[in-house]
Amino acid sequence: MSKKIVINTDPLIAIIAGLGNLKVLEKLYEEVMVPYEVGQEMLAKKNITNDAKIFDENSWLNKLNRPVKLNSFLSNSLDKGEASVIQVAIDNGIKTVCIDEAAGRRIARLNDLKVTGSLGVIISAIKIGEDLAIESVIRNMRENGVWISNKLAEEAIKLVKTKY
Repeated sequence: MSKKIVINTDPLIAIIAGLGNLKVLEKLYEEVMVPYEVGQEMLAKKNITNDAKIFDENSWLNKLNRPVKLNSFLSNSLDKGEASVIQVAIDNGIKTVCIDEAAGRRIARLNDLKVTGSLGVIISAIKIGEDLAIESVIRNMRENGVWISNKLAEEAIKLVKTKY
């Protein structure tokens, strides 16, 4: 497992919503980089939400401690979190990013990055033998305010079912 990934705010929130923790990231990746901007977004609601508390407690995450200098295309095209994820990946030679938003995913691909999302992380965990039920994870995400289209949910379920 020599995998590294840079992750955005929404996938962190979605994974916590679906599982109650971030352990799948630790099992799947040897390094999970969190740009400063993403960390700030997560911690902005520290006393309000459980996801911020869980994020803060996971000291194994590589939480960068200063803002990244964004190239103008990224800063003008995306919000700070998504832009910083892509910039940190480029600056550090990391090939994979975890972004859920369509615009961020498109621009990541334009920068020759591989893209996964919160459900992609869950599917990868199931593939390596984690005992997770994709339907339950999706239900938990939805019950905790994460929007997942019916089409995406069906595709995720199908991906898990066809791999076994």
